[in-house]
Amino acid sequence: MDYKNLLEVILTNLDEGIIVVDKNANVTFFNEPATEIAGLDPNKALGKNILELFPDLTEETSTFYNVLKTKKPLIDYVQTYTNIKGKKVTIVTSTMPIIQNGELIGAVEIYRDITNLKDLAEKIVSLQKELYKKSKNPEKYSGNGTIYTIDDIIGKSKIIQELKNKALKVANSDSPIFIYGETGVGKELFVQAIHNASTKRCQKPFIAQNCAAIPKTLLESILFGISAGSFTGAKEKAGLFELANGGTLYLDEINSMDLELQAKLLRVLQDGFIRRVGGEKAFKVDVRITASSNEDPKTLIKKGTLRQDLFYRLHVISLYIPPLRERIEDIPLLIEYYLNYFNKKLNKNIKGISDDAMNIFINYHWPGNVRELKSVIESIVNFTENNIIKIEDIPEYIKNITFPEENGISLNFENPVNIESLKEMVENFEKKIILLALQKSNGNLTSASKMLKIPKQTLHNKIKKYNIKKKIDYT
Repeated sequence: MDYKNLLEVILTNLDEGIIVVDKNANVTFFNEPATEIAGLDPNKALGKNILELFPDLTEETSTFYNVLKTKKPLIDYVQTYTNIKGKKVTIVTSTMPIIQNGELIGAVEIYRDITNLKDLAEKIVSLQKELYKKSKNPEKYSGNGTIYTIDDIIGKSKIIQELKNKALKVANSDSPIFIYGETGVGKELFVQAIHNASTKRCQKPFIAQNCAAIPKTLLESILFGISAGSFTGAKEKAGLFELANGGTLYLDEINSMDLELQAKLLRVLQDGFIRRVGGEKAFKVDVRITASSNEDPKTLIKKGTLRQDLFYRLHVISLYIPPLRERIEDIPLLIEYYLNYFNKKLNKNIKGISDDAMNIFINYHWPGNVRELKSVIESIVNFTENNIIKIEDIPEYIKNITFPEENGISLNFENPVNIESLKEMVENFEKKIILLALQKSNGNLTSASKMLKIPKQTLHNKIKKYNIKKKIDYT
């Protein structure tokens, strides 16, 4: 294999550019990607000083000169400049010294275009500024960036009632909050409800940012802002912390945040001061920080995606929102709520749901939780010609979830069992799940209890309670 030609093919098709300079910052190798970020002819660039190629740069602002002077790498550095063709571009660069036999002989830089991402980041901050000023839903919108209050949390289950009570208790506290639960359970609903229940902060901004939606190279500047001169072409800009001053900053999917940035967030939690990217001046901010994740924080710490010290600081107030399948008594209320909502929105008049259809909803496991239930009801309201929801209206993927018939109970959702009371419905569902866990664990009690996340003795008691006759391994 001709490795030289292979290397040339790889370099030619990279989205990144590569520049190598000698110890005097003269170009010895230049590979420009097809996107022409720098706008230069690589052949004409060879032998020229880096400052000749990039007139906007000086020895003080050039990443090459910085690295050649300090002999230390400069990773993920963002800069904006006008290239030789007059096009304004924003790039992220990683520049590293080249050391040979202990002597500095040059530097190499890898760069890629993030102009579109930078524009997106600026739009995000700009839109966040307008969000709590303008209302698209006058009936509910409180003008602070939220649409939900404590009354929008629907459910009569014990756990939901307890969570609502806790939310009201901590609403006027300044302590940080950590909320976790599966996707679609309503984490932001609770965060907004807490903000609006606060007499101190309800009139102040509520700013939400999903940490997984923004590249790590830009998230810091979005949160903390930018100081003029922090990189070439930088202008003074406030970040979300300053924007949320006096109110609440909600950081969703906190585990997607870079660990180094998590450390900076920890400092803000500890002393309340922020420093813009590239700036020296520290700003005091009054912001209540709330964070959330879709996974158990202990799991995230083990994975290394959540700093343990940050979790301890956020864990002052911790709320776990259970999945919908663990609070099925809330399903009828949620169906009623969303039926009324979509009847009004779509100008329909569906009056309710049949018992058989309700039984299917109760027995379905709802992996998408309340968000999935809402979407299913919206879909049904759009298509049904009945005045109540019937089995025929329910999406096939929900009706076709089946379990084997065992222990004298039908587990097929296409032919649901008529049940007279909610208590029986809950017990029937619990028995089905236990049977499924035992089936998947080949009857091993220890494995089944771990799968169900309940103590082994609790599972043993439930097996006796439901008189489950299945070969069970009690080891």
